[in-house]
Amino acid sequence: MKVLMVCSGGMSSTIVVKAISEEAKKQDFPLEIEAIGTTQIMEEMENVNYDLLIVAPQVKHRLDYFKEVAAKHDVPVELIPPMGYTPIGAPKVLNELIKKHEK
Repeated sequence: MKVLMVCSGGMSSTIVVKAISEEAKKQDFPLEIEAIGTTQIMEEMENVNYDLLIVAPQVKHRLDYFKEVAAKHDVPVELIPPMGYTPIGAPKVLNELIKKHEK
């Protein structure tokens, strides 16, 4: 599964992405996940085929815009709950990704 996470600048999400990747390895779930800032989303979606776009809580006010961009590439969008946007929340986020992958 190839997932793109968008946050404000791409910095804080790097920590969360690392935790999710480590949890995926523990659970033997095939996951490629990248983190970017909001200004990079159009270019990234144009150049890479993702299965899912996940949105960090601090940029949820731009959710409609992200959905619009992702829809052009037939990519579903999910908002990460605040409790999931921490290294401790990585298992919860991964479980949601697995559910989406199984659909």
